[in-house]
Amino acid sequence: MPPGPTLRLADLLASVSLVSDLGFALPPEESMRSTIMATALARRIGLSEPEVSDVMYTTLLQHLGCIGFAHETSVVYGDESVFNAAAARVGDDVGDVIDTLVRATARGRRPLDWARVVAHTLLRGHQFGGAFATARCEVGRETARRLGLSTGVGRGLDEVAEAWNGKSGMRGLAGDEISPAARIAVVAATASRFDEIGGPEAVATVLRRRAGGLLDPSIVEVFVRHLPDVLAGAHDGDPRETLLAAEPTPARTVRATQLVDVAGAIGDVADLKSTFTLGHSSRVSALASAAARALGLDDAAQTTVTVAALLHDAGRVGIPNATWEQPRRLTAAQWEQVRLHPYHSERILTRSEVLNPMAPIAGMHHERLDGSGYHRGAHGKEIPLEARILAAADAFEAMTHERPHRPAHDAGRAADLLHADAAAGRLDPDAVAAVLGAAGMAAERRAVPSLPAGLSQREVEVLRLVSRGLSNRQIAEQLVVSRRTAEHHVQHIYAKIGASSRAAAALFAMEHGLLR
Repeated sequence: MPPGPTLRLADLLASVSLVSDLGFALPPEESMRSTIMATALARRIGLSEPEVSDVMYTTLLQHLGCIGFAHETSVVYGDESVFNAAAARVGDDVGDVIDTLVRATARGRRPLDWARVVAHTLLRGHQFGGAFATARCEVGRETARRLGLSTGVGRGLDEVAEAWNGKSGMRGLAGDEISPAARIAVVAATASRFDEIGGPEAVATVLRRRAGGLLDPSIVEVFVRHLPDVLAGAHDGDPRETLLAAEPTPARTVRATQLVDVAGAIGDVADLKSTFTLGHSSRVSALASAAARALGLDDAAQTTVTVAALLHDAGRVGIPNATWEQPRRLTAAQWEQVRLHPYHSERILTRSEVLNPMAPIAGMHHERLDGSGYHRGAHGKEIPLEARILAAADAFEAMTHERPHRPAHDAGRAADLLHADAAAGRLDPDAVAAVLGAAGMAAERRAVPSLPAGLSQREVEVLRLVSRGLSNRQIAEQLVVSRRTAEHHVQHIYAKIGASSRAAAALFAMEHGLLR
């Protein structure tokens, strides 16, 4: 049987890198530019083309895992986008951390809050940085696995937080123990960041200052020697086109039938943004896909709905967690931020030839037939059936899960609310009926007879609480067990699934449908 059409993976992941840029508060396309630099640098060093490919994908995705620590960062530092933007400029000097990171995150706070930020950074900053690195690397590594990337890319993403001098990172690696892909990716990312801030002179100054500390001095030496050409190549033309042209041949591909798997992996990472949205995109996609079948959409339209649903909230990562997790009514400014997330999702998908047909559907998931939705304020026939299905599925799924400002509605109450929206002319009645039918069928599914990684039902229950960010003490209180028992459960779960961070545990739970 023929393998069927293939899709170019770099085309898909170039768009995914825009999610990384949003999540790490980088200018749009910075990940692509740093990847162009890294690819050129790898060739100048003399790596083989398969090794250059590993460098390319490691660099392109190196910031994606940072989304996995957004919740924890927000709890400590407030707006995690401010923290991430400052962290991208910080070296390994304590004075630099205080001057850059603390100053940025404490700006505008009351003196007492500022003092708390300083105290936390001085007393627990190393521990916090280690936890951030662990989540970042584990999420990156596991996402590479799900995307079918090479073991070299997985290793590179697992080691991008390691320092050349061995003084940071979760593995404690140093020097040549660190993957070449990781070492080159970090040099290129540093260069790209400071090229944006201060141009070539700033790049050369910062790279030389960090050589032998955070950065491999031999890679820095090659970069600085060829600095004008490497920087110019990253700014020559459209970054996406330059990136695709620079990929080693043969280009990496996935079968067209794997598009849903790729979109699912990225949707799960986007859902890590908040502990309240874990598994949201995959559940919406399951409802929307079943509803599309029930309404008789053809295979191509069903695929469009399924993939658009998996990626509809990719733009969510660009909105601070302080907004998403606020238990009170949103301010006008916060509401304007929220209204932008479908726009961000649409623009991310538009940049890919493969995902472009799904872009308008994903971008319209909050549109309403009476024009009361966002971000376009579209009316009636302006909203295609695929988008109407996605809107109903997203609304139902959100209603039936807890949010910071309200508890979850039961399925009956959510159905009543959807019917009311349909009667008022906001949602499509056929789409609502199909989504509710899909939800009813989903509720009757039989339990899965076996669980992944040898987990017990009790461990799955604990895993769900861990994924939501509960501490061992809170888990013990929730399950009415001792704290020591809760700790043992968590340790056993981490050992079974091969994780050591909440983000990686949540990613495992989403991948295996354990949050449903």
